[in-house]
Amino acid sequence: MAKSVLIVDDDELIRSFLHTILQEEGHRVEEAKNGREGLAKVIAGDYDLVITDLKMPALSGLELLQEGRKQKPESRWIVITAFGSIENAVEAMKAGAADYLTKPFRHPGDLRRVIQRVLREAQAEQTISFLSEELGKQFPPLEMIFLGEKMQQVHRLVKEVAPTPTSVLISGPSGTGKELVARVVHQFSPRKEEPFVAVHCAALAETLLESELFGHERGAFTGAVNARKGRFELADGGTIFLDEIGDLPPAVQVKLLRVLQEREFERVGGTKTLAVDVRVVSATNKDLKTEVDSRRFREDLFYRLNVFPIHLPPLVERPEAILSLAEYFANKFAVSFGKNFSGFTPSAEAALKGYGWPGNIRELQNVIERAAILSSGEVDAHHLNLEFSENEFPPTGGLLRNLERETIQKVLSEVGANRKKAAQILGISLRTLQYRIKEYGL
Repeated sequence: MAKSVLIVDDDELIRSFLHTILQEEGHRVEEAKNGREGLAKVIAGDYDLVITDLKMPALSGLELLQEGRKQKPESRWIVITAFGSIENAVEAMKAGAADYLTKPFRHPGDLRRVIQRVLREAQAEQTISFLSEELGKQFPPLEMIFLGEKMQQVHRLVKEVAPTPTSVLISGPSGTGKELVARVVHQFSPRKEEPFVAVHCAALAETLLESELFGHERGAFTGAVNARKGRFELADGGTIFLDEIGDLPPAVQVKLLRVLQEREFERVGGTKTLAVDVRVVSATNKDLKTEVDSRRFREDLFYRLNVFPIHLPPLVERPEAILSLAEYFANKFAVSFGKNFSGFTPSAEAALKGYGWPGNIRELQNVIERAAILSSGEVDAHHLNLEFSENEFPPTGGLLRNLERETIQKVLSEVGANRKKAAQILGISLRTLQYRIKEYGL
């Protein structure tokens, strides 16, 4: 994966030698003839790696390293020192250098190995930093994500498209798990070891969104004190997920179309063309074809994004998945809160099945989190606090009581009136079962 590298050395031959090696590896390379010029470039630019000689006039490599790391702490540094002056390299390592090279250089292969290792470490750190939120999440297992016949169809599509570089457009109502499916596409792809970078297009103003996607140069706008990489650069080699793509402003749509067509772009306020290798997965809760017909969304961009469409059904169309997902979330939150979860009462199950879930899986997760806080062991209908419409199955009243009574009566008959067994099958405590038996006159 191409990286941006700055070489700082007062020896033109060494600069040229390193420049050639790095260019052969496919990296973007710049040079500085001394420490002062190097520091100016570090401040103004945005380099993945800086290689600097330690012994230079005016501003030494060590001084450049110390000041440069204050300005750009995310950059990695390799220092060059004369053979026999290892103590200088040790001092530089203490100041934050990732590694050192000794001159005269022995073999280009040795240089390549050091540079490749340092750049790999830099990529790993960048990825971990950027995806720290993702790494802290616990996603459901695949069989839970793709529960139900309609989601099994989605699973088959994901497995077909994931190994390809094809652009994917995931549609469906809010809260159906579009980002989760996008992450599965990434994990099934050859890019799984590279970054997965998510951008929520509706959350940012147009000016900020352009900078967020493509980065900006120093001074590009008020507040742009330093140059900054955009999400496309951070996702180089991996996958970028563009959520709510239907809210993309027209000016940004033009730039995105160019990236999809040419695989290149310029930062905001910049003139240098940057090339990227990124797989684009986008998502929307809008009907993009309608947006195209209304001229709010570019037709050519729509066809570029919609090469492989995947539609996610709302939760109400996946009734077989509701209880399993609810149990998964309940167990997860019980562990988080240091509580026990012993199941849902029949009334809670009836409420979960009868509710319309307009907020889909996201709403279900929030409802279960609240219920896990309120309950102690088993979750009852009143813990769920669901607001039913006239067309939905109510959480209380005669119909629900009759259903619960019939369920308990049926289970008791099946186990020969063994209350302990019946309570285990129903997922409630023996005490609750005895209360219900008395309440219903069984």
